[in-house]
Amino acid sequence: MAPPLDQRPNFTLMGIPGSRERLATPALILDLDAFEGNVATMAAWARENSLGLRPHAKTHKCSTIARKQVEAGALGNCTATLSEAEILVDAGIPGVLITSTVVTEDRIARLIALNDRAEGLMVIADNIGNVDALSTAAAQGQKPLYVVIDIEVGCGRTGAATPGAAVDLIDHVTASPHLCFGGVQAYDGNVQAIADFDERRAALSADLEPLRKVMAEMQQRGTIIPLVSGGGTGTHDLDRIGGIFTEIQAGSYIVMDSIYNACDLHGEGATVFRTSLFVRATVISTAKQGFVTTDAGLKAFSVGSGDPVLATGAPQGATYSFMGDEHGRITFAKEGHGMALGDQVECIAPHCDPTIALYDCYHVVRGDTLVDIWPIDARGHW
Repeated sequence: MAPPLDQRPNFTLMGIPGSRERLATPALILDLDAFEGNVATMAAWARENSLGLRPHAKTHKCSTIARKQVEAGALGNCTATLSEAEILVDAGIPGVLITSTVVTEDRIARLIALNDRAEGLMVIADNIGNVDALSTAAAQGQKPLYVVIDIEVGCGRTGAATPGAAVDLIDHVTASPHLCFGGVQAYDGNVQAIADFDERRAALSADLEPLRKVMAEMQQRGTIIPLVSGGGTGTHDLDRIGGIFTEIQAGSYIVMDSIYNACDLHGEGATVFRTSLFVRATVISTAKQGFVTTDAGLKAFSVGSGDPVLATGAPQGATYSFMGDEHGRITFAKEGHGMALGDQVECIAPHCDPTIALYDCYHVVRGDTLVDIWPIDARGHW
Protein backbone atom coordinates (compact mmCIF):
# COMPACT_ATOMS: atom_id res chain seq x y z
CA MET A 1 0.00 0.00 0.00
CA ALA A 2 1.26 3.47 -0.86
CA PRO A 3 2.28 5.64 2.11
CA PRO A 4 0.05 8.56 3.17
CA LEU A 5 0.76 11.86 1.46
CA ASP A 6 2.46 13.34 4.51
CA GLN A 7 4.92 10.45 4.59
CA ARG A 8 6.09 10.77 1.00
CA PRO A 9 9.66 11.98 0.37
CA ASN A 10 8.62 15.18 -1.39
CA PHE A 11 5.70 16.21 0.83
CA THR A 12 7.74 18.76 2.82
CA LEU A 13 8.65 20.59 -0.42
CA MET A 14 5.06 21.56 -1.25
CA GLY A 15 4.59 25.29 -1.68
CA ILE A 16 8.30 26.10 -1.64
CA PRO A 17 9.46 28.13 -4.68
CA GLY A 18 11.99 26.16 -6.70
CA SER A 19 10.86 22.84 -5.22
CA ARG A 20 10.41 21.31 -8.69
CA GLU A 21 14.21 21.32 -8.95
CA ARG A 22 14.64 19.58 -5.59
CA LEU A 23 12.37 16.59 -5.90
CA ALA A 24 13.48 13.12 -4.86
CA THR A 25 13.51 11.12 -8.08
CA PRO A 26 12.40 9.28 -10.14
CA ALA A 27 9.25 11.37 -9.85
CA LEU A 28 6.17 11.58 -12.07
CA ILE A 29 5.49 15.25 -12.79
CA LEU A 30 2.17 16.79 -13.81
CA ASP A 31 2.51 20.37 -15.02
CA LEU A 32 -0.71 21.99 -13.85
CA ASP A 33 -0.75 24.87 -16.33
CA ALA A 34 -0.46 22.50 -19.30
CA PHE A 35 -2.86 19.96 -17.79
CA GLU A 36 -5.57 22.54 -17.08
CA GLY A 37 -5.14 23.98 -20.56
CA ASN A 38 -5.60 20.53 -22.13
CA VAL A 39 -8.73 19.80 -20.07
CA ALA A 40 -10.24 23.15 -21.05
CA THR A 41 -9.28 22.82 -24.73
CA MET A 42 -10.92 19.40 -25.18
CA ALA A 43 -14.00 20.41 -23.17
CA ALA A 44 -14.46 23.50 -25.35
CA TRP A 45 -13.93 21.48 -28.54
CA ALA A 46 -16.63 18.99 -27.46
CA ARG A 47 -19.11 21.76 -26.62
CA GLU A 48 -18.48 23.60 -29.88
CA ASN A 49 -19.09 20.42 -31.86
CA SER A 50 -22.10 19.21 -29.84
CA LEU A 51 -20.30 16.03 -28.83
CA GLY A 52 -20.25 14.34 -25.46
CA LEU A 53 -16.89 13.75 -23.82
CA ARG A 54 -16.34 10.68 -21.63
CA PRO A 55 -12.55 10.61 -21.12
CA HIS A 56 -10.83 7.30 -20.55
CA ALA A 57 -9.44 6.89 -17.04
CA LYS A 58 -7.12 4.07 -18.15
CA THR A 59 -4.73 6.91 -18.96
CA HIS A 60 -4.67 8.76 -15.65
CA LYS A 61 -6.06 6.13 -13.17
CA CYS A 62 -6.81 8.98 -10.76
CA SER A 63 -10.15 10.00 -9.23
CA THR A 64 -8.90 13.56 -8.70
CA ILE A 65 -8.33 13.97 -12.43
CA ALA A 66 -11.64 12.30 -13.26
CA ARG A 67 -13.43 14.80 -11.01
CA LYS A 68 -11.70 17.76 -12.68
CA GLN A 69 -12.76 16.45 -16.11
CA VAL A 70 -16.39 16.14 -14.98
CA GLU A 71 -16.25 19.62 -13.45
CA ALA A 72 -15.10 20.89 -16.86
CA GLY A 73 -18.13 19.35 -18.57
CA ALA A 74 -17.33 15.68 -19.21
CA LEU A 75 -20.23 13.22 -19.04
CA GLY A 76 -18.21 10.93 -16.81
CA ASN A 77 -15.19 8.67 -17.39
CA CYS A 78 -14.49 5.38 -19.10
CA THR A 79 -12.57 2.64 -17.35
CA ALA A 80 -10.84 -0.39 -18.77
CA THR A 81 -11.68 -2.61 -15.81
CA LEU A 82 -14.31 -3.24 -13.17
CA SER A 83 -11.92 -2.41 -10.34
CA GLU A 84 -11.05 0.96 -11.89
CA ALA A 85 -14.79 1.64 -12.09
CA GLU A 86 -15.20 0.75 -8.41
CA ILE A 87 -12.54 3.30 -7.46
CA LEU A 88 -14.16 6.08 -9.49
CA VAL A 89 -17.74 5.34 -8.47
CA ASP A 90 -16.79 5.23 -4.79
CA ALA A 91 -15.04 8.59 -5.26
CA GLY A 92 -18.35 10.04 -6.49
CA ILE A 93 -17.65 10.07 -10.23
CA PRO A 94 -20.89 9.71 -12.27
CA GLY A 95 -21.34 8.30 -15.76
CA VAL A 96 -18.74 5.52 -15.68
CA LEU A 97 -18.60 3.29 -18.76
CA ILE A 98 -16.63 0.05 -18.41
CA THR A 99 -15.15 -0.47 -21.89
CA SER A 100 -14.13 -4.11 -21.45
CA THR A 101 -16.39 -7.07 -20.81
CA VAL A 102 -17.04 -8.22 -17.24
CA VAL A 103 -17.19 -12.00 -16.99
CA THR A 104 -17.07 -14.70 -14.27
CA GLU A 105 -19.71 -15.05 -11.59
CA ASP A 106 -17.78 -13.21 -8.87
CA ARG A 107 -17.00 -10.17 -11.01
CA ILE A 108 -20.54 -9.93 -12.33
CA ALA A 109 -21.81 -9.97 -8.73
CA ARG A 110 -19.43 -7.07 -7.97
CA LEU A 111 -20.71 -5.27 -11.07
CA ILE A 112 -24.33 -5.52 -9.92
CA ALA A 113 -23.39 -4.29 -6.45
CA LEU A 114 -21.52 -1.38 -8.06
CA ASN A 115 -24.51 -0.58 -10.27
CA ASP A 116 -26.71 -0.31 -7.18
CA ARG A 117 -24.52 2.46 -5.73
CA ALA A 118 -23.46 4.17 -8.98
CA GLU A 119 -24.97 7.02 -10.97
CA GLY A 120 -25.17 6.22 -14.68
CA LEU A 121 -22.99 3.10 -14.76
CA MET A 122 -22.71 1.22 -18.10
CA VAL A 123 -20.82 -1.89 -19.20
CA ILE A 124 -20.08 -3.32 -22.64
CA ALA A 125 -20.91 -6.80 -23.90
CA ASP A 126 -20.05 -8.66 -27.11
CA ASN A 127 -21.33 -12.16 -26.35
CA ILE A 128 -24.85 -13.59 -26.00
CA GLY A 129 -23.85 -15.80 -23.07
CA ASN A 130 -22.38 -12.82 -21.24
CA VAL A 131 -25.59 -10.84 -21.81
CA ASP A 132 -27.59 -13.73 -20.33
CA ALA A 133 -25.28 -13.85 -17.29
CA LEU A 134 -25.60 -10.09 -16.80
CA SER A 135 -29.37 -10.32 -17.08
CA THR A 136 -29.61 -13.14 -14.53
CA ALA A 137 -27.42 -11.26 -12.05
CA ALA A 138 -29.18 -7.94 -12.63
CA ALA A 139 -32.44 -9.53 -11.55
CA GLN A 140 -31.02 -9.54 -8.01
CA GLY A 141 -30.05 -5.86 -8.16
CA GLN A 142 -31.97 -2.77 -7.15
CA LYS A 143 -32.16 -1.31 -10.66
CA PRO A 144 -31.60 -2.34 -14.30
CA LEU A 145 -28.08 -2.54 -15.68
CA TYR A 146 -27.24 -0.50 -18.78
CA VAL A 147 -25.42 -2.55 -21.41
CA VAL A 148 -23.57 -1.07 -24.39
CA ILE A 149 -22.92 -3.40 -27.33
CA ASP A 150 -19.28 -3.44 -28.45
CA ILE A 151 -18.70 -3.62 -32.22
CA GLU A 152 -15.42 -4.73 -33.79
CA VAL A 153 -14.08 -1.96 -36.04
CA GLY A 154 -10.49 -2.97 -36.71
CA CYS A 155 -8.92 -3.04 -33.27
CA GLY A 156 -9.07 -6.83 -33.16
CA ARG A 157 -9.55 -7.17 -29.41
CA THR A 158 -13.22 -7.23 -28.46
CA GLY A 159 -16.51 -6.50 -30.15
CA ALA A 160 -19.19 -8.33 -32.13
CA ALA A 161 -17.39 -9.73 -35.16
CA THR A 162 -20.10 -8.87 -37.71
CA PRO A 163 -22.90 -6.31 -37.99
CA GLY A 164 -25.42 -9.16 -37.81
CA ALA A 165 -23.94 -10.40 -34.55
CA ALA A 166 -24.12 -6.88 -33.12
CA VAL A 167 -27.79 -6.56 -34.10
CA ASP A 168 -28.56 -9.91 -32.45
CA LEU A 169 -26.88 -8.70 -29.26
CA ILE A 170 -28.93 -5.51 -29.27
CA ASP A 171 -32.10 -7.57 -29.64
CA HIS A 172 -31.01 -9.82 -26.79
CA VAL A 173 -30.40 -6.88 -24.45
CA THR A 174 -33.68 -5.16 -25.28
CA ALA A 175 -35.56 -8.42 -24.64
CA SER A 176 -34.26 -8.65 -21.08
CA PRO A 177 -36.48 -7.14 -18.34
CA HIS A 178 -33.39 -6.55 -16.17
CA LEU A 179 -31.14 -4.83 -18.72
CA CYS A 180 -31.39 -1.53 -20.58
CA PHE A 181 -29.88 -0.95 -24.01
CA GLY A 182 -27.34 1.84 -23.49
CA GLY A 183 -26.05 2.17 -27.05
CA VAL A 184 -23.00 0.95 -28.97
CA GLN A 185 -19.24 1.24 -28.63
CA ALA A 186 -16.76 1.19 -31.49
CA TYR A 187 -13.10 1.82 -30.69
CA ASP A 188 -10.43 1.62 -33.40
CA GLY A 189 -7.20 1.58 -31.43
CA ASN A 190 -5.07 0.55 -34.38
CA VAL A 191 -5.39 3.90 -36.15
CA GLN A 192 -5.00 6.27 -33.19
CA ALA A 193 -1.24 6.76 -33.57
CA ILE A 194 -1.00 7.04 -37.37
CA ALA A 195 1.01 10.26 -37.66
CA ASP A 196 -0.38 11.58 -40.96
CA PHE A 197 -3.88 13.07 -40.71
CA ASP A 198 -5.14 11.99 -44.15
CA GLU A 199 -3.75 8.48 -43.80
CA ARG A 200 -5.39 8.19 -40.39
CA ARG A 201 -8.70 9.47 -41.81
CA ALA A 202 -8.70 6.92 -44.64
CA ALA A 203 -7.93 4.03 -42.30
CA LEU A 204 -10.61 5.06 -39.81
CA SER A 205 -13.26 5.53 -42.48
CA ALA A 206 -12.72 2.02 -43.82
CA ASP A 207 -12.72 0.45 -40.36
CA LEU A 208 -15.98 2.09 -39.28
CA GLU A 209 -18.06 0.43 -42.02
CA PRO A 210 -19.46 -2.29 -39.68
CA LEU A 211 -20.68 0.44 -37.32
CA ARG A 212 -22.43 2.23 -40.19
CA LYS A 213 -24.20 -1.00 -41.16
CA VAL A 214 -25.45 -1.59 -37.63
CA MET A 215 -26.73 1.97 -37.35
CA ALA A 216 -28.48 1.71 -40.74
CA GLU A 217 -30.21 -1.51 -39.67
CA MET A 218 -31.36 0.02 -36.40
CA GLN A 219 -32.62 3.12 -38.20
CA GLN A 220 -34.59 0.99 -40.64
CA ARG A 221 -36.18 -0.84 -37.70
CA GLY A 222 -36.93 2.40 -35.89
CA THR A 223 -34.72 1.40 -32.95
CA ILE A 224 -33.10 4.35 -31.22
CA ILE A 225 -29.40 4.05 -30.41
CA PRO A 226 -29.04 6.24 -27.32
CA LEU A 227 -25.26 6.49 -27.46
CA VAL A 228 -22.45 5.87 -29.96
CA SER A 229 -19.22 5.91 -27.98
CA GLY A 230 -15.64 5.52 -29.14
CA GLY A 231 -12.74 7.36 -30.63
CA GLY A 232 -9.65 8.60 -28.89
CA THR A 233 -7.06 11.35 -28.78
CA GLY A 234 -5.71 10.37 -32.20
CA THR A 235 -9.08 10.39 -33.98
CA HIS A 236 -11.25 12.79 -31.97
CA ASP A 237 -11.41 15.41 -34.72
CA LEU A 238 -11.92 12.77 -37.41
CA ASP A 239 -14.77 11.35 -35.34
CA ARG A 240 -16.33 14.81 -35.45
CA ILE A 241 -15.93 14.97 -39.22
CA GLY A 242 -17.46 11.51 -39.66
CA GLY A 243 -20.59 12.52 -37.79
CA ILE A 244 -21.23 9.03 -36.39
CA PHE A 245 -20.23 9.27 -32.75
CA THR A 246 -22.25 10.99 -30.06
CA GLU A 247 -19.40 10.94 -27.55
CA ILE A 248 -15.62 10.60 -27.53
CA GLN A 249 -13.49 8.45 -25.21
CA ALA A 250 -10.18 10.33 -25.61
CA GLY A 251 -7.80 9.90 -22.66
CA SER A 252 -4.19 10.79 -23.47
CA TYR A 253 -4.94 14.40 -24.45
CA ILE A 254 -4.66 15.52 -20.82
CA VAL A 255 -0.96 14.55 -20.61
CA MET A 256 0.34 13.65 -24.11
CA ASP A 257 3.40 11.52 -24.87
CA SER A 258 5.93 10.90 -27.64
CA ILE A 259 3.44 8.82 -29.64
CA TYR A 260 0.72 11.47 -29.80
CA ASN A 261 3.14 14.38 -30.07
CA ALA A 262 4.12 12.88 -33.43
CA CYS A 263 0.52 12.93 -34.70
CA ASP A 264 -1.06 15.73 -36.73
CA LEU A 265 -4.28 15.68 -34.73
CA HIS A 266 -6.36 18.25 -36.65
CA GLY A 267 -4.71 18.10 -40.06
CA GLU A 268 -3.19 21.54 -39.72
CA GLY A 269 0.28 20.61 -38.50
CA ALA A 270 -0.25 22.61 -35.32
CA THR A 271 0.05 21.50 -31.70
CA VAL A 272 -3.39 21.00 -30.17
CA PHE A 273 -2.47 19.81 -26.68
CA ARG A 274 0.62 20.48 -24.57
CA THR A 275 2.75 17.87 -22.87
CA SER A 276 1.93 18.02 -19.17
CA LEU A 277 3.44 14.71 -18.01
CA PHE A 278 7.14 14.24 -17.36
CA VAL A 279 9.41 11.82 -15.55
CA ARG A 280 12.05 13.66 -13.54
CA ALA A 281 15.43 11.99 -13.04
CA THR A 282 18.71 12.85 -11.31
CA VAL A 283 22.30 12.41 -12.54
CA ILE A 284 23.96 9.95 -10.14
CA SER A 285 27.24 9.21 -11.97
CA THR A 286 29.59 11.23 -14.20
CA ALA A 287 32.41 8.69 -14.14
CA LYS A 288 32.47 8.01 -17.88
CA GLN A 289 33.24 10.24 -20.86
CA GLY A 290 30.46 11.21 -23.26
CA PHE A 291 27.53 10.35 -21.06
CA VAL A 292 26.13 10.43 -17.53
CA THR A 293 24.00 7.96 -15.63
CA THR A 294 20.63 8.77 -14.05
CA ASP A 295 18.38 7.08 -11.51
CA ALA A 296 15.46 6.43 -13.92
CA GLY A 297 15.66 3.22 -15.91
CA LEU A 298 13.26 0.55 -17.10
CA LYS A 299 11.22 0.72 -13.89
CA ALA A 300 10.53 4.44 -14.42
CA PHE A 301 9.12 4.37 -17.98
CA SER A 302 6.97 2.20 -20.17
CA VAL A 303 8.98 0.19 -22.66
CA GLY A 304 8.21 -0.98 -26.18
CA SER A 305 7.40 2.44 -27.63
CA GLY A 306 10.90 3.85 -27.98
CA ASP A 307 13.18 5.77 -25.65
CA PRO A 308 12.14 8.75 -23.51
CA VAL A 309 12.60 12.20 -25.03
CA LEU A 310 14.61 14.75 -23.04
CA ALA A 311 12.50 17.86 -22.45
CA THR A 312 14.54 19.96 -20.04
CA GLY A 313 17.84 19.95 -18.17
CA ALA A 314 20.19 18.31 -20.68
CA PRO A 315 22.52 19.86 -23.27
CA GLN A 316 21.09 20.37 -26.76
CA GLY A 317 21.17 17.22 -28.88
CA ALA A 318 21.55 14.84 -25.94
CA THR A 319 19.56 11.61 -25.98
CA TYR A 320 18.13 9.35 -23.28
CA SER A 321 18.33 5.56 -23.23
CA PHE A 322 17.98 2.75 -20.73
CA MET A 323 20.88 1.16 -18.85
CA GLY A 324 18.94 -1.36 -16.82
CA ASP A 325 16.12 -1.50 -14.31
CA GLU A 326 17.15 1.47 -12.17
CA HIS A 327 19.43 3.43 -14.47
CA GLY A 328 19.19 5.64 -17.52
CA ARG A 329 21.83 7.16 -19.76
CA ILE A 330 22.11 10.68 -21.16
CA THR A 331 24.46 10.60 -24.13
CA PHE A 332 25.89 13.93 -25.26
CA ALA A 333 25.88 15.05 -28.88
CA LYS A 334 29.25 16.82 -28.60
CA GLU A 335 32.47 16.29 -26.68
CA GLY A 336 32.85 18.54 -23.71
CA HIS A 337 29.14 18.79 -23.04
CA GLY A 338 28.78 17.50 -19.52
CA MET A 339 26.48 17.46 -16.53
CA ALA A 340 27.22 17.46 -12.80
CA LEU A 341 26.20 15.09 -10.06
CA GLY A 342 22.74 16.02 -8.81
CA ASP A 343 21.65 17.73 -12.02
CA GLN A 344 18.06 16.87 -12.93
CA VAL A 345 16.27 16.38 -16.23
CA GLU A 346 12.66 15.90 -17.24
CA CYS A 347 11.68 13.40 -19.93
CA ILE A 348 8.57 12.91 -22.04
CA ALA A 349 7.26 9.38 -21.71
CA PRO A 350 7.18 7.24 -24.86
CA HIS A 351 3.69 5.98 -23.87
CA CYS A 352 1.79 7.75 -21.10
CA ASP A 353 -0.70 5.12 -19.91
CA PRO A 354 1.71 2.33 -18.89
CA THR A 355 4.22 4.88 -17.56
CA ILE A 356 1.63 6.38 -15.21
CA ALA A 357 0.72 2.88 -14.00
CA LEU A 358 4.26 2.52 -12.63
CA TYR A 359 3.77 5.31 -10.07
CA ASP A 360 1.51 5.77 -7.06
CA CYS A 361 1.24 9.57 -7.25
CA TYR A 362 1.56 12.66 -9.43
CA HIS A 363 3.83 15.47 -8.27
CA VAL A 364 1.69 18.41 -9.34
CA VAL A 365 3.70 21.52 -10.18
CA ARG A 366 2.88 25.04 -11.23
CA GLY A 367 5.93 26.67 -12.71
CA ASP A 368 8.90 25.78 -10.50
CA THR A 369 6.82 24.94 -7.42
CA LEU A 370 5.39 21.65 -6.16
CA VAL A 371 1.81 22.58 -5.27
CA ASP A 372 0.16 19.22 -4.59
CA ILE A 373 0.50 15.44 -4.67
CA TRP A 374 -2.38 13.49 -6.24
CA PRO A 375 -2.65 9.76 -5.51
CA ILE A 376 -2.99 7.49 -8.54
CA ASP A 377 -5.66 5.66 -6.60
CA ALA A 378 -6.73 3.25 -9.36
CA ARG A 379 -3.16 2.00 -9.82
CA GLY A 380 -2.96 -1.72 -9.27
CA HIS A 381 -6.70 -2.09 -9.80
CA TRP A 382 -7.11 -4.37 -12.78
